[in-house]
Amino acid sequence: MQWEVVIGLETHTQLTTQSKIFSGSAIRFGAEPNTQASLVDLALPGALPVMNKRAVERAIQFGLAVDAVIAPSSVFARKNYFYPDLPKGYQISQFEIPVVQGGRVSFAFERDGKTELRTVQLTRAHLEEDAGKSLHEDYQGMTGIDLNRAGTPLLEIVTEPDMRSAAEAVAYAKALHSLVMWLDICDGNMQEGSFRCDANVSVRPVGQEQYGTRCEVKNLNSFRFLEEAINYEVRRQIELIEDGGRVVQETRLYDPDRKETRSMRSKEDAQDYRYFPDPDLPPLIIGADWIAQVKAAMPELPGAMRARFISDFGLTDYDAAVLTQSKAMALYFEAVATLTGKDLAKQVANWLMGDLASAVNRDGIDPGQSPVGPAQLALLLQRIADGTISNKIAKEIFAAMWEAKSVEPLLADQLIESMGLKQISDSGALEAIIAEVLAANPKSVEEFRAGKEKAFNALIGQAMKASRGKANPAQLTELLKQKLAS
Repeated sequence: MQWEVVIGLETHTQLTTQSKIFSGSAIRFGAEPNTQASLVDLALPGALPVMNKRAVERAIQFGLAVDAVIAPSSVFARKNYFYPDLPKGYQISQFEIPVVQGGRVSFAFERDGKTELRTVQLTRAHLEEDAGKSLHEDYQGMTGIDLNRAGTPLLEIVTEPDMRSAAEAVAYAKALHSLVMWLDICDGNMQEGSFRCDANVSVRPVGQEQYGTRCEVKNLNSFRFLEEAINYEVRRQIELIEDGGRVVQETRLYDPDRKETRSMRSKEDAQDYRYFPDPDLPPLIIGADWIAQVKAAMPELPGAMRARFISDFGLTDYDAAVLTQSKAMALYFEAVATLTGKDLAKQVANWLMGDLASAVNRDGIDPGQSPVGPAQLALLLQRIADGTISNKIAKEIFAAMWEAKSVEPLLADQLIESMGLKQISDSGALEAIIAEVLAANPKSVEEFRAGKEKAFNALIGQAMKASRGKANPAQLTELLKQKLAS
């Protein structure tokens, strides 16, 4: 039997506010336990929540970015359950009327060797508070409770069950991760729990309209874990059904060491949480003026910048899509390409997607932290274009610039001079090198004249070696051809 995989994701994004969603407590990862918990966070009697305006504005930003409806009036609800790290005995969330309704996220997805544009529909995005944290490892025979995280503002983003493979789910999650970081509404730090996913996974026979029984895999805080957990869960469910069993609706956890999911608890439905409007919080009213104010302060969105890169700089769809996956990379490209001009925009894109991307990934930084600034790289690329250095030599210069960590705008020129790497373009000097190489390699000359094209490449290689890589490749090739033909 052929099976179809059905996946929906719920993503908890921690919002980049200075304080918690309903209290003035600070938010700082790694603080001593229970040093960032106010009376509201501790749920002491009489302490009332006050809505954080900045959290609402970040939700509005997200809604605008995904073409969603911003609810003019939304309601906070109490989600009732009992757990040691939930001091109130309920979580303040949104249920029936969330602040962000609908929306979509589009992204490039490679399938069967072809890149296609996929769109995942969003059901909603709602504001809620995070719970505290149970500390199991720090106490022998006991569990500690840290309420620093309690009340941290979250925007939970829920998709429709639109994804059909783990790879597609990861591609969506990466696109969402890039978007919330682009908007600066979330720092995207998955290790610290700022961006974590719950995956709802089910399988059904191909052609069947009814969804299968779903299982939710909780708290996946890396893209690798997300993919591994979904793939394992798909295999588990298919094997279970094919062996005559049935899938039970439940919540599961992923064990990255054993690369498997395990049952955590039976999956609750909405009625199990006994949602009801929170009497301590009035409806959240968002007027058109407020939305317009937030929209005016938003950065240019990735889609708009991608289209502009194609029209203004002549980039291909692929190059523009890659460069706008990261806001820092997109801004770096625009800064360099503005200096070099449209004619060199393709070369700029190639360098950013190649050498620069490799260097920043190696050092674990983003392009905005690159020790080689946009003006410095622009000058280096201009020196390739005007024939001062070859592309190969430019890579050597770039490595030296990276190590130098200098803000000197003319650094490329200084290094070309001090390292003696200026390209040899003088015909007389090149002809002298060619004469020396031909005299030293008579066998290769004879083989070339006998029709062996590989011998020509060998001679070029020897000539480049003799010039220490500084010969102008195009000129050298043309002069060598002329010499061999004479």
